[in-house]
Parts: sequence; structure tokens; C-alpha cells
Amino acid sequence: MSAAGTAPGLPKILVIDANVFFAKRLTEALKKEGFEVTHATQSAFALTSLEWDTPIAILCAINLREMGAYELPKLLHSDIKTAHIPILAMGDGGDQALMEAFRAGCDDYIDRRVGPDSIATHVRSFLRSHEEGFQPTQMLGASDTALSGSLSHLDLPGVVQMLNHSRQTGALHVNAGSLDGIIFFDLGDVSHAEAGDMIGDDAVIHIVKNCNNSEVGVYKFVPGATAATRTVLRSATELMLDALREVDEGEHDVAGGGPQ
Repeated sequence: MSAAGTAPGLPKILVIDANVFFAKRLTEALKKEGFEVTHATQSAFALTSLEWDTPIAILCAINLREMGAYELPKLLHSDIKTAHIPILAMGDGGDQALMEAFRAGCDDYIDRRVGPDSIATHVRSFLRSHEEGFQPTQMLGASDTALSGSLSHLDLPGVVQMLNHSRQTGALHVNAGSLDGIIFFDLGDVSHAEAGDMIGDDAVIHIVKNCNNSEVGVYKFVPGATAATRTVLRSATELMLDALREVDEGEHDVAGGGPQ
């Protein structure tokens, strides 16, 4: 493992990537964003230093030979000393990449094909949102009091994930085709949801299923809005995984000619 940048007091990023040339370019880009960077080519070796040299975030490739980004969350989240460290996965893109990272327990996914400078900027924006509140640039609306965007640019589970991780309180309004739903958050926890005649857990799953890979849906998050009652009892992660599992099962049935 080698450290690049030794300025004291700078927030530290741990980069785990076997491509030394790419990691060097990424290190330089991250340093320009104000980070100290530690690079390792192997996850197992890098993890041995976390307790005494804790980074503010881990940026890890998904295609490592022994242990990639998708394997890290189970290890880090099981230890109270490392459970708080955000894990950002890096891969070669694809429509389902964000969902795969989410299923694995990662906090974000970055397409490495956008280049080191864009990755470094994304990391800075992610950490600012993670630490100071939810305000990713793609979701900024005309008003400072409302965040909105198109579901063609970001899948709904990714929106829910960011609201959950940034511990937001408010209402997420979702419109996609005939679907008109609302999901309330209380300090990041999903507290209440409505979609037609459905409420609670079933409504959350219904909303996510019907917005999956939507090209026409829109969302709007209004901070501070609260629900009069609590109808959602399960965690956001459990609900998203159940919704995605039902989506996968539905796609499998269609592909196999089974019931839809």
C-alpha cells in the first residue's frame, strides 16, 4: 500500500484498484479535490489498516480477483468500527450496475469510464451530500425547498437509498404513467407510503416495482413534510431488496413464458 499526498488534516480516501496506472490518475484527481489518498491493489491487505488509519470513504473496483466492492459491505458493516465508512463501487457501467451495487450494500456506484476527474468530482459531491444533507446536483430543482428529477436519469431505489443514507425527513412524490405515489421519510427511515388503495410496506414495494427502469417517471422530494401516522415497519433496504426481487422474478417469468 502506498500513500499519495501527506498533507495533515485532509480527509482520506482509500482507493482499491488493481489498475495501477488508472489509480495513479484517480489519485491525482482526488488530490485536486482536497483529499489525501491511500491506494491498494488488494482489498484484503487494505482492510488490515482500517482500524488505525480510517478513511472517510472507500472507492473500490468491482472486478478485483479476490475481493471486490460487492464483497466489502458484509465485512465492514458487521464491525461497529467500520460500519460507518461509505463504500463507493467502481465498474464499467451498465443499466443494472447501480442496482447490483445497492443489492450488495454499497453506498454508491460510479462508472469508471467517465474518467478520473469526473469520478473525483462525483466523490466530492457524494460526501458533501452524505455529511451535510441530501443535495445531489442531478436532483436540484428550481426551488431550494424541493428536489426533483426524472427517473430516466436515476432509478427510484437509488433515490430512496440516498435519502435513507443522508437521514432526510420529508415526502418523496412519485409519478410514473398511471402511478401516483408518495413515500415519507423520518430521519432517513421510510415511515409511511401511499399508492392508490395501498399503504405501508406494500405501497413502497408497489411504487418501486412500477417505477423500475422507467423512462417517463418523475419524482420530487419536499424536505420537512411529515406523515400523520406510521405505516411502514421494515427498513428501506429490506423494502428495496424485496421490490427488486419481485422485479427480477417478473422478468424471469416473462422470459420463460410463465405467468406475468
